[in-house]
Amino acid sequence: MGCGNCSSGGCSSSAGCGSNGSCGTCSVSKLDVFNWLAGMELPFGQKSFDIVEVYFKNTRKEFFRNSTGLELTKGEPIVVESASGYDIGRVNLTGELVRFQMQKRGEHPSGKDLRKIIRKPSQEDLDKWHEARELEKETMLRSRLISKEQKLQMKISDVEYQADRTKATFYYTADERVDFRSLIRVLADQFKVRIEMRQIGARQEAGRLGGIGSCGRELCCSTWLTDFRSVSTSAARYQQLSINPLKLAGQCGKLKCCLNYELDSYLDALKNFPDANTKLDTKKGRSYHVKSDIFKQLMWFNYAEEPSKFICLHIDRVKEILEMNGQGQKPQDLEEFQEQLEPLESTREPDIENVVGQDSLTRFDKELKQKKRRKPSRKKGNAPQKGTSQKGDRPVKAKKKVSAPSQKAKKESGGQKTSKNNQRPKGQGQNSNNKKRKQPNTNHKTKPTPKKEG
Repeated sequence: MGCGNCSSGGCSSSAGCGSNGSCGTCSVSKLDVFNWLAGMELPFGQKSFDIVEVYFKNTRKEFFRNSTGLELTKGEPIVVESASGYDIGRVNLTGELVRFQMQKRGEHPSGKDLRKIIRKPSQEDLDKWHEARELEKETMLRSRLISKEQKLQMKISDVEYQADRTKATFYYTADERVDFRSLIRVLADQFKVRIEMRQIGARQEAGRLGGIGSCGRELCCSTWLTDFRSVSTSAARYQQLSINPLKLAGQCGKLKCCLNYELDSYLDALKNFPDANTKLDTKKGRSYHVKSDIFKQLMWFNYAEEPSKFICLHIDRVKEILEMNGQGQKPQDLEEFQEQLEPLESTREPDIENVVGQDSLTRFDKELKQKKRRKPSRKKGNAPQKGTSQKGDRPVKAKKKVSAPSQKAKKESGGQKTSKNNQRPKGQGQNSNNKKRKQPNTNHKTKPTPKKEG
């Protein structure tokens, strides 16, 4: 695990439990190696191996000779020699495991080109190292702008400062050869340090930057993979994978390194298989190979007249039919040699009891309860009055039908004011609607009109 300030975990403070990585339960760098010989006493009279493996930023590791006999632990910062000045790294391995690592890389312990460990760093050295680390990101961004202005077909992916801030190494990727002599002069003038340009491949760039792969785990190239073998599309064909560049390519844009992991097992299993273009002749007709199951050693064939019918055969049966065809004999049908496959279980849902309601999407939602309306009481004396509704207590005004006054009534009522009881509210008509028909006077008796005779 990294320290949180950088993805490489190569800063001055070790990650994990604080034991500088010697506990075996925490990782302090990419491509970390567990020292399983740590804590074991050496035989009497034997000296410890005097070469130490030191790692720097990201995946860079080098061997240094501990000529002064310093007692070093894993993850401890140390000052080492460099081509010009000094640099600070962290101890990755000590003891006899370093000898195996040197044999793996093809380096000899008695080599004269091995540099030496100078001393343990002081606080001033560590502060200067931290300042150099803080300048790396800003330097990388500015150098990208400068290379873009010079129209160079290259990508600067990382910058590494030396601990004494006298040298900076620029790591870049390019598809073609790049003439960066003018770029070096501009960078040296801008940053006032010695410039070293180092070209790396796309896989090495992904290993230095790190990331999460499609499998959900950290990239192999940034955790444990050190040698990058070439990967071709034939590895996918042997494993019967669809040639889809989006699925087969990794974050580096190249084919995934994990295509080579199981390739040897597939190649060993394919040695017993007949050719993929095998054709079987029968009296019913010629059958063609459709697909294979490599590890179950099964092959499927079908007839040209029945393309939807597949016949499964074991490779031993296929070889037997090929021998018969070689002798000029033809079996009656391939169904005589058909392999009986076990029937697949019917897909059904697992019997899992829902104890706490975890599969309910609305288990945390509050149920909205509807308020009940009050019903009118049916007691004596509380009967609903006229003009009130049965559903609630609020009275409802009864609408009166008002007929339009006739012309004769208008003449009779002309010039007379209506009483207050017959006056309508404002806003409901002002001219003829405000006047009502004149009520007949019933106080005095009227004489009946005589009937006309004849």
